[in-house]
Amino acid sequence: MGRSGFEEVTPLAEALDTLLDRCQCHDRTEQIQTSDAAGCVLADAVQADRAVPHYDRAAMDGFAIRATDSYGASQRSPERLAVAEPPVEAGEAVSVHTGSAIPEGADAVVMVEDTETRDNELDIFRALGEGENVAPAGEDIEPAQPLFEAGHKLSPADLGILRATGIHEITVRERPTVSVIPTGEELVERDPAVGEIVETNGLTVSSLVDQWGGESTYRDIVTDDENALQDAIAADLDHDLVVTTGGSSVGDRDLLPEVVNSLGTVFVHGVAIKPGYPVALGEAEGTPVLMLPGYPVSCLLNAVLFCRPAIAALGGWSPKDPPTIDATLTEKIPSEVGSRTFARVQVKGQEATPIRTKGAGALSSVVFADGWVEVAENREGIPSGEAVLVKQWDWEYRP
Repeated sequence: MGRSGFEEVTPLAEALDTLLDRCQCHDRTEQIQTSDAAGCVLADAVQADRAVPHYDRAAMDGFAIRATDSYGASQRSPERLAVAEPPVEAGEAVSVHTGSAIPEGADAVVMVEDTETRDNELDIFRALGEGENVAPAGEDIEPAQPLFEAGHKLSPADLGILRATGIHEITVRERPTVSVIPTGEELVERDPAVGEIVETNGLTVSSLVDQWGGESTYRDIVTDDENALQDAIAADLDHDLVVTTGGSSVGDRDLLPEVVNSLGTVFVHGVAIKPGYPVALGEAEGTPVLMLPGYPVSCLLNAVLFCRPAIAALGGWSPKDPPTIDATLTEKIPSEVGSRTFARVQVKGQEATPIRTKGAGALSSVVFADGWVEVAENREGIPSGEAVLVKQWDWEYRP
């Protein structure tokens, strides 16, 4: 693909659109237990099988009565009822607890603090209206009420709603399958010698894939050899997405763009972002291929920018934007016009302090950052004292 440097790079928005055009939602579905469905995406719209609650229930501890029997009751002139067993007849009261079914014949619950019992008699010191302190059937969810549309990604709270309404099995889209292939002759699994590096990019990306709703296949390290790289990629083209780490730039050992081009097409090589511009996007036999740079920060940044939305597109949902923090910069963030810069920052109170805008190999700068500040392509940095928006990309892991 060239060994003399990048003659031009693609704007971020254009590169992402180009990738997503090739990430069509698959049509594979499976039926699973509702209890196992957190993070899964619904294949079909879902409606309630039953009401919640499915019976009239007491909203307070107290006594179920007929509201008419309390009319005229006051602190100075209580109404007296007989404590009885269900059903509730005129002039009677039945003890209930919060969540208890309302006995037949009753239409209100008087709170225990508004009563006084003497033997088998109950004095009521407050008049009640019909339905008072009663949670009617269907108050929370009505029968056949629409719950979620197809494409909805289920949260743990959603599972509670489904189960409460009588839905114990649901049809979901299978998680998009993602092959993650770490590459580089300098990589080792552990105990590195001088000149060797422990493989971390593939591990990080695989974990992120699973967190983002995909199903990762974390492959063994592949050395910088054209045939080995070609075989590794070709073997995993049955996946929905293939992601490689390392070897995506224009150096002598950056073979992946040429390898992918031999199997299909490379449609983007170099994106106008910093750090991380040596990313490449391609396709082989209909499978999108994302070639991430080898520097850890560049790898992580491009995974967030490209891999996460690609998984969402393949799975048929829209990724949520990360939460943000409003802050004021304590130092200037420098950047070059024409590239979108992502600066790592730490946040204390309402102030954001840049950790790094450069140094794509310093993974610790990501680990100890609270978020990222983006500098748009048309700006030459952000001055100290300016209000910024800090994006928290790893919010799911924060306490």
